[in-house]
Amino acid sequence: MSQSVKETPRPQYGILAILIVGAFIAFLNNTLLNIALPSIMADLQIETATVQWLTTGFMLVNGIMIPATAFLIEKYSVRRLFLVAIGLFTIGTVIAGMAEIFPVLLGGRMLQASGSAIMMPLLMNVMLISFPIEKRGAAMGVFGLILMAAPAIGPTLSGWIIEHYDWRMLFHFVTPIAITIFLLGFFLLKDKKEKVNIRLDLFSLVLSSAGFGGILYGFSSAGNKGWDSPQVYLTIAIGVISLTTFIIRQSKQERPMLNFTIFKYPMFALSSSITMVVNMAMFSGMLLLPIYVQTIRGISPLDAGLMMLPGALVMAFMSPITGRLFDKIGGRILATTGLAITVVTTYLFSTLSMDTTYNYIMILHAVRMFGMSMVMMPVSTNGLNQLPARFYPHGTAMNNTLNQVAGAIGTALLVTIMSNRTESTAANLAKEAAAGGVDPATLQQQIAMQAMLEGINFAFFIATFIAGLAFVLAFFIKRAGREEEVKKPIVPESKPVDLVTNA
Repeated sequence: MSQSVKETPRPQYGILAILIVGAFIAFLNNTLLNIALPSIMADLQIETATVQWLTTGFMLVNGIMIPATAFLIEKYSVRRLFLVAIGLFTIGTVIAGMAEIFPVLLGGRMLQASGSAIMMPLLMNVMLISFPIEKRGAAMGVFGLILMAAPAIGPTLSGWIIEHYDWRMLFHFVTPIAITIFLLGFFLLKDKKEKVNIRLDLFSLVLSSAGFGGILYGFSSAGNKGWDSPQVYLTIAIGVISLTTFIIRQSKQERPMLNFTIFKYPMFALSSSITMVVNMAMFSGMLLLPIYVQTIRGISPLDAGLMMLPGALVMAFMSPITGRLFDKIGGRILATTGLAITVVTTYLFSTLSMDTTYNYIMILHAVRMFGMSMVMMPVSTNGLNQLPARFYPHGTAMNNTLNQVAGAIGTALLVTIMSNRTESTAANLAKEAAAGGVDPATLQQQIAMQAMLEGINFAFFIATFIAGLAFVLAFFIKRAGREEEVKKPIVPESKPVDLVTNA
Protein backbone atom coordinates (compact mmCIF):
# COMPACT_ATOMS: atom_id res chain seq x y z
CA MET A 1 0.00 0.00 0.00
CA SER A 2 1.22 3.42 -0.81
CA GLN A 3 1.89 6.09 1.67
CA SER A 4 -0.45 8.98 1.11
CA VAL A 5 1.63 11.68 2.66
CA LYS A 6 5.37 12.05 3.02
CA GLU A 7 6.85 12.23 6.49
CA THR A 8 8.52 15.59 7.00
CA PRO A 9 10.65 16.96 9.83
CA ARG A 10 8.36 20.00 9.96
CA PRO A 11 4.74 19.15 10.76
CA GLN A 12 2.02 20.88 8.76
CA TYR A 13 0.48 22.77 11.67
CA GLY A 14 -2.08 24.65 9.57
CA ILE A 15 -3.58 21.44 8.25
CA LEU A 16 -3.50 19.78 11.68
CA ALA A 17 -5.28 22.74 13.27
CA ILE A 18 -8.15 22.61 10.77
CA LEU A 19 -8.48 18.83 11.03
CA ILE A 20 -8.43 18.88 14.85
CA VAL A 21 -11.11 21.60 15.03
CA GLY A 22 -13.28 19.55 12.68
CA ALA A 23 -12.86 16.43 14.82
CA PHE A 24 -13.54 18.49 17.97
CA ILE A 25 -16.92 19.60 16.64
CA ALA A 26 -17.82 16.00 15.76
CA PHE A 27 -16.90 14.88 19.30
CA LEU A 28 -18.77 17.79 20.88
CA ASN A 29 -21.89 16.98 18.90
CA ASN A 30 -21.96 13.43 20.29
CA THR A 31 -21.60 14.49 23.92
CA LEU A 32 -24.22 17.25 23.48
CA LEU A 33 -26.91 14.81 22.38
CA ASN A 34 -26.74 12.27 25.24
CA ILE A 35 -28.41 14.44 27.88
CA ALA A 36 -31.01 15.64 25.33
CA LEU A 37 -32.50 12.16 24.74
CA PRO A 38 -35.28 12.47 27.40
CA SER A 39 -36.35 15.84 25.91
CA ILE A 40 -36.40 14.36 22.40
CA MET A 41 -38.51 11.43 23.64
CA ALA A 42 -41.07 13.79 25.18
CA ASP A 43 -41.21 16.18 22.23
CA LEU A 44 -41.43 13.56 19.45
CA GLN A 45 -43.50 11.15 21.60
CA ILE A 46 -41.22 8.14 21.12
CA GLU A 47 -40.07 5.31 23.40
CA THR A 48 -36.63 4.65 24.85
CA ALA A 49 -36.02 1.77 22.42
CA THR A 50 -36.69 4.16 19.53
CA VAL A 51 -34.66 7.15 20.69
CA GLN A 52 -31.65 4.88 21.32
CA TRP A 53 -31.36 4.56 17.54
CA LEU A 54 -29.86 8.06 17.56
CA THR A 55 -26.86 6.41 19.24
CA THR A 56 -27.11 2.95 17.67
CA GLY A 57 -27.61 4.34 14.15
CA PHE A 58 -24.59 6.61 14.56
CA MET A 59 -22.52 3.63 15.72
CA LEU A 60 -23.74 1.49 12.83
CA VAL A 61 -22.82 4.02 10.17
CA ASN A 62 -19.39 4.45 11.76
CA GLY A 63 -18.88 0.69 11.81
CA ILE A 64 -19.81 0.43 8.14
CA MET A 65 -17.85 3.48 6.92
CA ILE A 66 -14.61 3.25 8.91
CA PRO A 67 -13.24 0.05 7.26
CA ALA A 68 -13.36 1.84 3.88
CA THR A 69 -11.35 4.83 5.15
CA ALA A 70 -7.99 3.12 4.61
CA PHE A 71 -8.84 2.88 0.89
CA LEU A 72 -10.18 6.44 0.81
CA ILE A 73 -7.06 7.89 2.47
CA GLU A 74 -4.83 6.20 -0.12
CA LYS A 75 -7.05 7.08 -3.06
CA TYR A 76 -7.92 10.72 -2.39
CA SER A 77 -6.21 13.85 -1.09
CA VAL A 78 -6.52 15.10 2.49
CA ARG A 79 -8.32 18.23 1.26
CA ARG A 80 -10.91 16.33 -0.75
CA LEU A 81 -11.65 13.83 2.02
CA PHE A 82 -11.88 16.51 4.71
CA LEU A 83 -14.27 18.67 2.69
CA VAL A 84 -16.50 15.67 1.94
CA ALA A 85 -16.44 14.64 5.63
CA ILE A 86 -17.19 18.07 7.10
CA GLY A 87 -19.71 18.70 4.30
CA LEU A 88 -21.68 15.55 5.13
CA PHE A 89 -21.49 16.38 8.82
CA THR A 90 -22.76 19.93 8.22
CA ILE A 91 -25.68 18.82 6.03
CA GLY A 92 -26.65 16.22 8.61
CA THR A 93 -26.52 18.85 11.38
CA VAL A 94 -28.81 21.22 9.44
CA ILE A 95 -31.32 18.43 8.70
CA ALA A 96 -31.36 17.24 12.33
CA GLY A 97 -31.88 20.80 13.58
CA MET A 98 -35.00 21.19 11.40
CA ALA A 99 -36.46 17.75 12.21
CA GLU A 100 -40.09 17.63 13.30
CA ILE A 101 -40.40 13.83 13.09
CA PHE A 102 -38.03 11.13 14.30
CA PRO A 103 -37.10 9.58 10.88
CA VAL A 104 -35.80 12.97 9.69
CA LEU A 105 -33.79 13.41 12.89
CA LEU A 106 -32.34 9.90 12.54
CA GLY A 107 -31.46 10.58 8.88
CA GLY A 108 -29.60 13.73 9.89
CA ARG A 109 -27.69 11.82 12.58
CA MET A 110 -26.65 9.15 10.09
CA LEU A 111 -25.35 11.81 7.69
CA GLN A 112 -23.38 13.28 10.57
CA ALA A 113 -21.97 9.82 11.30
CA SER A 114 -20.85 9.30 7.69
CA GLY A 115 -18.77 12.48 7.90
CA SER A 116 -17.46 11.77 11.38
CA ALA A 117 -16.36 8.26 10.36
CA ILE A 118 -14.02 9.70 7.72
CA MET A 119 -12.71 12.56 9.84
CA MET A 120 -11.11 10.70 12.75
CA PRO A 121 -9.01 8.12 10.79
CA LEU A 122 -7.95 10.90 8.39
CA LEU A 123 -6.75 13.05 11.28
CA MET A 124 -4.94 10.14 12.97
CA ASN A 125 -3.16 9.27 9.72
CA VAL A 126 -1.94 12.85 9.21
CA MET A 127 -0.78 12.94 12.85
CA LEU A 128 1.24 9.74 12.40
CA ILE A 129 3.06 10.88 9.29
CA SER A 130 3.64 14.42 10.61
CA PHE A 131 5.75 13.54 13.65
CA PRO A 132 8.73 11.19 14.18
CA ILE A 133 8.25 8.34 16.64
CA GLU A 134 10.27 10.01 19.40
CA LYS A 135 7.96 13.07 19.37
CA ARG A 136 4.71 11.31 18.61
CA GLY A 137 3.61 10.82 22.22
CA ALA A 138 3.74 14.55 22.97
CA ALA A 139 1.92 15.36 19.72
CA MET A 140 -0.80 12.81 20.45
CA GLY A 141 -1.06 14.25 23.96
CA VAL A 142 -1.82 17.74 22.67
CA PHE A 143 -4.25 16.21 20.19
CA GLY A 144 -5.92 14.35 23.07
CA LEU A 145 -6.15 17.54 25.16
CA ILE A 146 -8.12 19.32 22.44
CA LEU A 147 -10.43 16.40 21.71
CA MET A 148 -11.01 15.58 25.39
CA ALA A 149 -12.23 19.15 25.90
CA ALA A 150 -15.36 18.14 23.95
CA PRO A 151 -16.64 15.53 26.45
CA ALA A 152 -15.54 17.92 29.22
CA ILE A 153 -17.83 20.77 28.20
CA GLY A 154 -20.44 18.78 26.26
CA PRO A 155 -22.71 17.46 29.07
CA THR A 156 -22.68 20.73 31.01
CA LEU A 157 -23.32 22.86 27.92
CA SER A 158 -26.06 20.47 26.80
CA GLY A 159 -27.74 20.56 30.22
CA TRP A 160 -27.78 24.38 30.17
CA ILE A 161 -29.15 24.56 26.61
CA ILE A 162 -31.88 21.98 27.33
CA GLU A 163 -33.02 23.86 30.42
CA HIS A 164 -33.31 27.16 28.51
CA TYR A 165 -34.04 26.24 24.89
CA ASP A 166 -35.53 23.56 22.64
CA TRP A 167 -33.35 20.48 21.99
CA ARG A 168 -32.98 21.57 18.34
CA MET A 169 -30.78 24.41 19.56
CA LEU A 170 -28.06 21.80 20.13
CA PHE A 171 -27.82 21.36 16.35
CA HIS A 172 -28.34 25.07 15.59
CA PHE A 173 -25.40 25.79 17.91
CA VAL A 174 -23.08 23.45 15.97
CA THR A 175 -24.21 24.45 12.43
CA PRO A 176 -22.43 27.84 12.05
CA ILE A 177 -19.22 26.41 13.53
CA ALA A 178 -19.30 23.48 11.08
CA ILE A 179 -19.92 25.84 8.14
CA THR A 180 -16.97 28.01 9.23
CA ILE A 181 -14.68 24.96 9.40
CA PHE A 182 -15.80 23.89 5.92
CA LEU A 183 -14.94 27.32 4.52
CA LEU A 184 -11.56 27.35 6.27
CA GLY A 185 -10.77 23.94 4.82
CA PHE A 186 -11.91 24.99 1.35
CA PHE A 187 -9.66 28.04 1.21
CA LEU A 188 -6.68 26.98 3.32
CA LEU A 189 -6.17 23.27 2.67
CA LYS A 190 -4.15 22.49 -0.45
CA ASP A 191 -2.28 19.26 -1.06
CA LYS A 192 -0.57 17.92 -4.12
CA LYS A 193 -1.25 14.27 -4.72
CA GLU A 194 -0.29 11.99 -7.57
CA LYS A 195 -3.21 10.15 -9.12
CA VAL A 196 -3.42 6.71 -7.53
CA ASN A 197 -4.89 4.04 -9.78
CA ILE A 198 -6.68 1.82 -7.27
CA ARG A 199 -10.29 0.73 -7.27
CA LEU A 200 -12.63 -0.16 -4.47
CA ASP A 201 -13.68 -3.80 -4.38
CA LEU A 202 -17.46 -3.39 -4.10
CA PHE A 203 -18.02 -6.97 -2.94
CA SER A 204 -15.52 -6.41 -0.12
CA LEU A 205 -17.42 -3.26 0.84
CA VAL A 206 -20.68 -5.22 0.96
CA LEU A 207 -19.08 -7.95 3.08
CA SER A 208 -17.51 -5.37 5.40
CA SER A 209 -20.81 -3.52 5.80
CA ALA A 210 -22.74 -6.73 6.49
CA GLY A 211 -20.01 -8.01 8.83
CA PHE A 212 -19.33 -5.02 11.05
CA GLY A 213 -22.87 -3.69 10.65
CA GLY A 214 -24.47 -7.01 11.59
CA ILE A 215 -22.30 -7.44 14.68
CA LEU A 216 -22.86 -3.85 15.81
CA TYR A 217 -26.61 -3.99 15.21
CA GLY A 218 -26.98 -7.36 16.94
CA PHE A 219 -25.09 -6.40 20.08
CA SER A 220 -26.69 -2.94 20.20
CA SER A 221 -30.17 -4.50 20.02
CA ALA A 222 -29.47 -7.11 22.70
CA GLY A 223 -29.92 -4.64 25.56
CA ASN A 224 -33.54 -3.94 24.54
CA LYS A 225 -34.71 -7.13 22.85
CA GLY A 226 -32.79 -9.76 24.81
CA TRP A 227 -30.25 -12.31 23.64
CA ASP A 228 -32.95 -14.84 22.69
CA SER A 229 -34.46 -12.53 20.06
CA PRO A 230 -33.97 -13.73 16.44
CA GLN A 231 -33.27 -10.12 15.54
CA VAL A 232 -30.22 -10.29 17.80
CA TYR A 233 -28.67 -13.70 17.22
CA LEU A 234 -29.44 -13.87 13.48
CA THR A 235 -27.86 -10.49 12.75
CA ILE A 236 -24.80 -11.40 14.84
CA ALA A 237 -24.53 -14.73 12.96
CA ILE A 238 -24.81 -12.95 9.59
CA GLY A 239 -22.20 -10.45 10.78
CA VAL A 240 -19.73 -13.13 11.86
CA ILE A 241 -20.11 -15.11 8.60
CA SER A 242 -19.78 -11.96 6.47
CA LEU A 243 -16.78 -10.73 8.44
CA THR A 244 -15.03 -14.10 8.17
CA THR A 245 -15.59 -14.11 4.41
CA PHE A 246 -14.35 -10.51 4.24
CA ILE A 247 -11.11 -11.35 6.10
CA ILE A 248 -10.44 -14.38 3.86
CA ARG A 249 -11.07 -12.27 0.74
CA GLN A 250 -8.79 -9.48 1.95
CA SER A 251 -5.95 -11.92 2.63
CA LYS A 252 -5.98 -12.99 -1.03
CA GLN A 253 -5.92 -9.50 -2.55
CA GLU A 254 -2.84 -7.50 -3.52
CA ARG A 255 -4.54 -4.24 -2.51
CA PRO A 256 -6.91 -5.16 0.33
CA MET A 257 -9.49 -2.62 1.44
CA LEU A 258 -8.52 -3.30 5.06
CA ASN A 259 -5.22 -5.12 5.58
CA PHE A 260 -5.49 -7.70 8.37
CA THR A 261 -1.81 -8.64 8.09
CA ILE A 262 -1.08 -5.71 10.42
CA PHE A 263 -1.98 -8.07 13.27
CA LYS A 264 1.30 -9.92 12.68
CA TYR A 265 2.96 -6.98 14.45
CA PRO A 266 2.66 -8.11 18.09
CA MET A 267 2.52 -4.69 19.78
CA PHE A 268 -0.23 -3.51 17.43
CA ALA A 269 -2.24 -6.69 18.06
CA LEU A 270 -1.74 -6.30 21.83
CA SER A 271 -2.65 -2.60 21.83
CA SER A 272 -5.83 -3.32 19.86
CA SER A 273 -6.82 -6.00 22.38
CA ILE A 274 -6.21 -3.72 25.37
CA THR A 275 -8.08 -0.73 23.94
CA MET A 276 -11.05 -2.93 23.03
CA VAL A 277 -11.26 -4.33 26.57
CA VAL A 278 -10.82 -0.86 28.12
CA ASN A 279 -13.57 0.52 25.86
CA MET A 280 -15.94 -2.15 27.13
CA ALA A 281 -15.12 -1.28 30.74
CA MET A 282 -15.31 2.45 30.11
CA PHE A 283 -18.92 2.18 29.00
CA SER A 284 -19.85 1.16 32.54
CA GLY A 285 -19.15 4.71 33.67
CA MET A 286 -20.57 6.44 30.59
CA LEU A 287 -23.76 4.39 30.61
CA LEU A 288 -24.51 3.37 34.20
CA LEU A 289 -23.48 6.46 36.14
CA PRO A 290 -25.93 8.84 34.40
CA ILE A 291 -28.74 6.31 34.99
CA TYR A 292 -27.86 6.15 38.69
CA VAL A 293 -27.62 9.89 39.31
CA GLN A 294 -30.68 10.91 37.26
CA THR A 295 -33.11 7.99 37.68
CA ILE A 296 -32.32 6.78 41.21
CA ARG A 297 -31.02 9.97 42.82
CA GLY A 298 -33.18 12.43 40.86
CA ILE A 299 -30.29 14.77 40.01
CA SER A 300 -31.08 17.26 37.21
CA PRO A 301 -29.36 16.95 33.77
CA LEU A 302 -27.36 20.15 34.40
CA ASP A 303 -26.14 18.98 37.81
CA ALA A 304 -25.37 15.54 36.35
CA GLY A 305 -23.28 17.20 33.65
CA LEU A 306 -21.47 19.33 36.24
CA MET A 307 -20.75 16.20 38.27
CA MET A 308 -19.03 14.59 35.27
CA LEU A 309 -17.13 17.77 34.39
CA PRO A 310 -14.10 17.39 36.74
CA GLY A 311 -13.41 13.89 35.44
CA ALA A 312 -13.50 15.01 31.82
CA LEU A 313 -11.27 18.00 32.61
CA VAL A 314 -8.76 15.76 34.39
CA MET A 315 -8.64 13.47 31.37
CA ALA A 316 -8.19 16.43 29.02
CA PHE A 317 -5.40 18.14 30.97
CA MET A 318 -3.58 14.86 31.63
CA SER A 319 -3.45 14.06 27.92
CA PRO A 320 -0.38 16.19 27.00
CA ILE A 321 1.38 15.20 30.25
CA THR A 322 0.75 11.52 29.52
CA GLY A 323 2.00 12.05 25.96
CA ARG A 324 5.33 13.44 27.14
CA LEU A 325 5.69 10.69 29.74
CA PHE A 326 5.05 8.12 27.01
CA ASP A 327 7.96 9.54 24.96
CA LYS A 328 10.25 9.16 28.00
CA ILE A 329 9.20 5.93 29.71
CA GLY A 330 7.05 4.06 27.18
CA GLY A 331 3.55 2.64 27.53
CA ARG A 332 3.85 -0.24 30.01
CA ILE A 333 4.31 1.75 33.23
CA LEU A 334 1.63 4.24 32.23
CA ALA A 335 -0.86 1.55 31.21
CA THR A 336 -0.39 -0.67 34.27
CA THR A 337 -0.61 2.31 36.65
CA GLY A 338 -3.66 3.72 34.90
CA LEU A 339 -5.44 0.38 34.75
CA ALA A 340 -4.73 -0.34 38.43
CA ILE A 341 -6.49 2.94 39.27
CA THR A 342 -9.31 2.08 36.87
CA VAL A 343 -9.84 -1.36 38.42
CA VAL A 344 -9.99 0.01 41.99
CA THR A 345 -12.33 2.92 41.16
CA THR A 346 -14.62 0.71 39.07
CA TYR A 347 -14.93 -1.66 42.03
CA LEU A 348 -15.74 1.25 44.35
CA PHE A 349 -18.54 2.24 41.95
CA SER A 350 -20.03 -1.21 42.53
CA THR A 351 -20.74 -0.21 46.15
CA LEU A 352 -23.08 2.75 45.48
CA SER A 353 -26.00 3.26 47.85
CA MET A 354 -29.14 5.38 48.04
CA ASP A 355 -27.31 8.03 50.02
CA THR A 356 -23.84 8.11 48.39
CA THR A 357 -22.86 11.77 48.40
CA TYR A 358 -22.66 13.93 45.29
CA ASN A 359 -19.06 14.97 46.04
CA TYR A 360 -17.95 11.35 46.57
CA ILE A 361 -19.30 10.34 43.15
CA MET A 362 -17.71 13.38 41.49
CA ILE A 363 -14.28 12.75 43.05
CA LEU A 364 -14.37 8.99 42.36
CA HIS A 365 -15.32 9.62 38.73
CA ALA A 366 -12.47 12.15 38.40
CA VAL A 367 -9.95 9.64 39.80
CA ARG A 368 -11.27 6.98 37.40
CA MET A 369 -10.81 9.34 34.45
CA PHE A 370 -7.29 10.10 35.73
CA GLY A 371 -6.52 6.39 35.43
CA MET A 372 -8.13 6.13 31.99
CA SER A 373 -6.02 9.07 30.74
CA MET A 374 -2.87 6.95 31.18
CA VAL A 375 -4.16 4.11 29.06
CA MET A 376 -5.95 4.85 25.78
CA MET A 377 -3.63 7.19 23.88
CA PRO A 378 -0.28 5.71 25.05
CA VAL A 379 -1.37 2.13 24.31
CA SER A 380 -2.79 3.00 20.87
CA THR A 381 0.25 5.08 19.92
CA ASN A 382 2.67 2.34 21.01
CA GLY A 383 0.90 -0.17 18.78
CA LEU A 384 0.76 2.12 15.76
CA ASN A 385 4.46 2.97 16.19
CA GLN A 386 5.39 -0.60 15.26
CA LEU A 387 3.63 -0.48 11.90
CA PRO A 388 5.45 0.46 8.69
CA ALA A 389 4.30 3.89 7.51
CA ARG A 390 2.43 2.43 4.53
CA PHE A 391 0.15 0.57 6.98
CA TYR A 392 -0.86 3.67 8.97
CA PRO A 393 -4.21 4.11 7.17
CA HIS A 394 -5.05 0.46 7.87
CA GLY A 395 -3.93 0.69 11.51
CA THR A 396 -6.02 3.78 12.26
CA ALA A 397 -9.04 2.37 10.41
CA MET A 398 -8.73 -0.97 12.22
CA ASN A 399 -8.46 0.66 15.65
CA ASN A 400 -11.48 2.87 15.07
CA THR A 401 -13.55 -0.04 13.76
CA LEU A 402 -12.64 -2.36 16.63
CA ASN A 403 -13.42 0.37 19.17
CA GLN A 404 -16.90 0.73 17.67
CA VAL A 405 -17.42 -3.04 17.94
CA ALA A 406 -16.09 -3.09 21.51
CA GLY A 407 -18.38 -0.20 22.44
CA ALA A 408 -21.42 -2.04 21.08
CA ILE A 409 -20.49 -5.27 22.83
CA GLY A 410 -19.74 -3.46 26.09
CA THR A 411 -23.04 -1.58 25.99
CA ALA A 412 -25.07 -4.70 25.25
CA LEU A 413 -23.25 -6.79 27.86
CA LEU A 414 -23.58 -4.26 30.68
CA VAL A 415 -27.19 -3.34 29.88
CA THR A 416 -28.14 -7.02 29.81
CA ILE A 417 -26.33 -7.71 33.10
CA MET A 418 -27.96 -4.68 34.73
CA SER A 419 -31.45 -5.56 33.43
CA ASN A 420 -31.28 -9.23 34.45
CA ARG A 421 -29.97 -8.41 37.92
CA THR A 422 -32.63 -5.71 38.35
CA GLU A 423 -35.43 -8.12 37.44
CA SER A 424 -34.21 -10.93 39.71
CA THR A 425 -33.64 -8.54 42.63
CA ALA A 426 -37.10 -6.99 42.20
CA ALA A 427 -38.69 -10.45 42.25
CA ASN A 428 -36.78 -11.43 45.40
CA LEU A 429 -37.64 -8.18 47.20
CA ALA A 430 -41.33 -8.61 46.30
CA LYS A 431 -41.27 -12.17 47.72
CA GLU A 432 -39.60 -10.96 50.92
CA ALA A 433 -42.22 -8.22 51.33
CA ALA A 434 -45.06 -10.70 50.78
CA ALA A 435 -43.50 -13.16 53.25
CA GLY A 436 -43.39 -10.36 55.82
CA GLY A 437 -47.09 -9.71 55.39
CA VAL A 438 -46.60 -6.48 53.35
CA ASP A 439 -48.37 -5.97 50.03
CA PRO A 440 -45.55 -5.56 47.42
CA ALA A 441 -47.73 -3.10 45.48
CA THR A 442 -47.44 -0.56 48.31
CA LEU A 443 -43.63 -0.73 48.03
CA GLN A 444 -43.49 -0.85 44.23
CA GLN A 445 -41.48 2.37 43.78
CA GLN A 446 -39.06 1.54 46.58
CA ILE A 447 -38.53 -2.01 45.27
CA ALA A 448 -37.95 -0.72 41.72
CA MET A 449 -35.30 1.79 42.85
CA GLN A 450 -33.53 -0.71 45.12
CA ALA A 451 -33.53 -3.36 42.38
CA MET A 452 -32.13 -0.91 39.80
CA LEU A 453 -29.40 0.10 42.25
CA GLU A 454 -28.45 -3.55 42.72
CA GLY A 455 -28.42 -4.02 38.92
CA ILE A 456 -26.12 -1.03 38.41
CA ASN A 457 -23.76 -2.14 41.19
CA PHE A 458 -23.53 -5.65 39.78
CA ALA A 459 -22.79 -4.32 36.28
CA PHE A 460 -19.96 -2.19 37.74
CA PHE A 461 -18.70 -5.30 39.54
CA ILE A 462 -18.50 -7.21 36.24
CA ALA A 463 -16.85 -4.18 34.62
CA THR A 464 -14.16 -4.45 37.32
CA PHE A 465 -13.15 -7.87 35.99
CA ILE A 466 -13.19 -6.58 32.40
CA ALA A 467 -10.79 -3.78 33.41
CA GLY A 468 -8.73 -6.38 35.29
CA LEU A 469 -8.21 -8.33 32.07
CA ALA A 470 -6.78 -5.22 30.40
CA PHE A 471 -4.54 -4.72 33.47
CA VAL A 472 -3.04 -8.20 33.02
CA LEU A 473 -2.52 -7.68 29.27
CA ALA A 474 -0.73 -4.36 29.91
CA PHE A 475 2.21 -6.18 31.54
CA PHE A 476 3.12 -7.61 28.11
CA ILE A 477 3.58 -4.17 26.52
CA LYS A 478 7.04 -3.44 25.11
CA ARG A 479 8.20 -0.17 23.62
CA ALA A 480 7.67 -0.43 19.87
CA GLY A 481 9.67 1.10 17.04
CA ARG A 482 8.70 0.97 13.42
CA GLU A 483 9.38 -2.26 11.59
CA GLU A 484 9.92 -1.90 7.86
CA GLU A 485 9.67 -5.12 5.93
CA VAL A 486 12.83 -6.41 4.31
CA LYS A 487 10.98 -7.97 1.41
CA LYS A 488 9.97 -5.71 -1.46
CA PRO A 489 6.30 -4.87 -1.22
CA ILE A 490 4.00 -6.57 -3.70
CA VAL A 491 2.49 -3.24 -4.66
CA PRO A 492 4.90 -0.52 -5.85
CA GLU A 493 5.07 2.61 -3.77
CA SER A 494 3.57 5.75 -5.24
CA LYS A 495 5.44 9.04 -5.10
CA PRO A 496 5.30 10.80 -1.76
CA VAL A 497 3.02 13.76 -1.38
CA ASP A 498 3.78 17.09 0.25
CA LEU A 499 1.05 18.90 2.12
CA VAL A 500 1.18 22.66 2.07
CA THR A 501 -1.14 25.23 3.50
CA ASN A 502 -1.39 28.97 3.02
CA ALA A 503 -2.83 29.30 6.50
